[in-house]
Amino acid sequence: QVQLVESGGGSVQAGGSLRLSCAASGYPTTNTFMAWFRQAPGKEREGVAAIDYAGTTAYDNSVKGRFTISKDNAKSTLFLQMNSLKPEDTAIYYCAAGPAKSYLRLDGGSRLPPQPAYIRWGQGTQVTVSA
Repeated sequence: QVQLVESGGGSVQAGGSLRLSCAASGYPTTNTFMAWFRQAPGKEREGVAAIDYAGTTAYDNSVKGRFTISKDNAKSTLFLQMNSLKPEDTAIYYCAAGPAKSYLRLDGGSRLPPQPAYIRWGQGTQVTVSA
């Protein structure tokens, strides 16, 4: 059964760090693109960072320089290292994956594949940053 399971969320003070993980059981991370999204209370879900099958990354401007997306293909796990956290980073964070054998390439900028491109979603993990 294909599952994306996030972990690593929690509560931190502003300026702190957290590392999110997304275990992709029954799903290859080697031949598709994956991403982290977040949804704050009362706001729409937004893309945070994405990584393609070759490891090229893309970041939303709001997190560029603070967050790092990476993956371990051997363990089929996606990561999001979040540093210098701000209260406005408070949200539920979701991992998402594109279709298998989707060799979409990112351009290394701030353009993330849109939400309809992803076919697998995790249940989310809460991140709370206090001032």
